[in-house]
Amino acid sequence: MKISGIICEYNPFHNGHLYHIEQTRKHGATHIVAIMSGNVVQRGDVALINKFERAKTAVRCGADLVIELPVAYCLSPAEVYARGAMYVLKGLGCVNELSFGSECGDLGLLSQAVKAAYLCAKKPELEELMRRGTSYPKALQILIRQTYGDTIGGLFSSPNNVLAIEYLKAMIAVKLKIEPFTVKRNEPHDAQLPVGNIASASLIRQLMNSSSDEFDELVPEVSAEALSACAAAGTTARFENLERALLYRLRTATAEEIAGLPEIGQGLENKILAASRETSLESLLFAIKSKRYPMARIRRILLNLMIGVKPKHTELPPPYGRVLALNERGREILGAAKQAGTTLPYATSLAKLSELGGMCKVYADLEARATAVYGLAQRTIAPADADYKAMIGLIKMEPEVN
Repeated sequence: MKISGIICEYNPFHNGHLYHIEQTRKHGATHIVAIMSGNVVQRGDVALINKFERAKTAVRCGADLVIELPVAYCLSPAEVYARGAMYVLKGLGCVNELSFGSECGDLGLLSQAVKAAYLCAKKPELEELMRRGTSYPKALQILIRQTYGDTIGGLFSSPNNVLAIEYLKAMIAVKLKIEPFTVKRNEPHDAQLPVGNIASASLIRQLMNSSSDEFDELVPEVSAEALSACAAAGTTARFENLERALLYRLRTATAEEIAGLPEIGQGLENKILAASRETSLESLLFAIKSKRYPMARIRRILLNLMIGVKPKHTELPPPYGRVLALNERGREILGAAKQAGTTLPYATSLAKLSELGGMCKVYADLEARATAVYGLAQRTIAPADADYKAMIGLIKMEPEVN
């Protein structure tokens, strides 16, 4: 048994994701566990379709077990997001490999970039660049390019390279001793045109939001079916649908609440408070956005405010593994985890995990709140208790995906 882990959002699941899974299988993986973001994603957005449909699609397209990345880690910068995912993989205790996509497809270069990032993060010039209004990621990229040249520095210009570097850093940070394996991406991140039958997730989301059916050839058949079914049922979601709820929450928030949110610093709380008088979501976001404060960071902060996420929620490893979908091989992964001596509880039921008390209840309550907020972002508003009532069954491994 060779178990490979994949960190993902599958927002939505497309042909590039299918290619990644196929290449991971070709590399020897007999079992695949996907650590997937839930109903909110790292770019500070709501997922196009809900986490249960995305997880089922992933299993029907080649994954074996999908475990939810807790919401506090989903709504975090790349470094914290990656660390949370590594904690979940380490908690299983039986994973042999981490498989991830990257624009460069070269582990040697990515490893050099990890060393460069560590060394440049200690340079005093970094603080100086940030004092001038440059965001931390951009300031670090500038220093690395100045110090190591375009070959290494240029890696930090591509989003999936950046995530790959953060995964490698997080493996070191949490002492997760598994083998890394990277698959070269065939489509640019956020590309506006497909490459053959492979397109970026952002392009597919744009096509879906414009009610176009031109995405069918860009996703596996089962993914197209899930997307179409959710669209027909009115359960697709958009961040813009949260406009009034977000404006209300911000207008009623105290200065102390905002100052205590993750990613607040360098006077950002003052900009957010000043923007609370705005009358639209668009004007609110652009009143806060600057070179120092990118849009994804602002949206994450607003979602953290609505859900109740605090910095303390990412200070410790996740206390459980919430299973969103699995097949028979997925059961075998959980069995291998038990044999490896994992102390983490795993369950499909959020209610059962909540009943364990302590941090399990804290994390479960946050997840339920995230899903309640997500229900407001759907075209047809969903009940507030949808997460606790979700029913998750075993997915048959046949028929095979074409």
